[in-house]
Amino acid sequence: MPKLIVVSRTGIESTVEGEVGLSVMEVIRQNGFDELLAVCGGCCSCASCHVVMDAAQMEKLPAMSKDEDELLDSSSNREANSRLSCQLIFNDLLDGLRVTIAKED
Repeated sequence: MPKLIVVSRTGIESTVEGEVGLSVMEVIRQNGFDELLAVCGGCCSCASCHVVMDAAQMEKLPAMSKDEDELLDSSSNREANSRLSCQLIFNDLLDGLRVTIAKED
C-alpha cells in the first residue's frame, strides 16, 4: 500500500498508509488527523481540506481545476504549493507524497 507523509499544524510528521482510489483528504482523515476539517466532505465547495505540498513533488500531481484555484484564493494562507486534498486521488504514483496541513483560516 502506498504511503503518505502528513505534517500536522504543530509540525509533527507521520507516515501513514493510504488506500489507492481514495482522495488524499480521505487518507488523512482516516488516519486520525482531525485538524483537517474537510467540512464539505470532498465536494470541492470549501477550502477546509487545504494542504501545502512538498515543492519537489508538485509535478506528480494533476493540474488544478478552476474551481479548486478559486476556492484556494479564498484562503489567507494560500501558498504557491497549496492544493485541496479532496481533489487529489491517491495512487501508487503518489507513494511518498508529503503534505502539510495548512493553517486554519
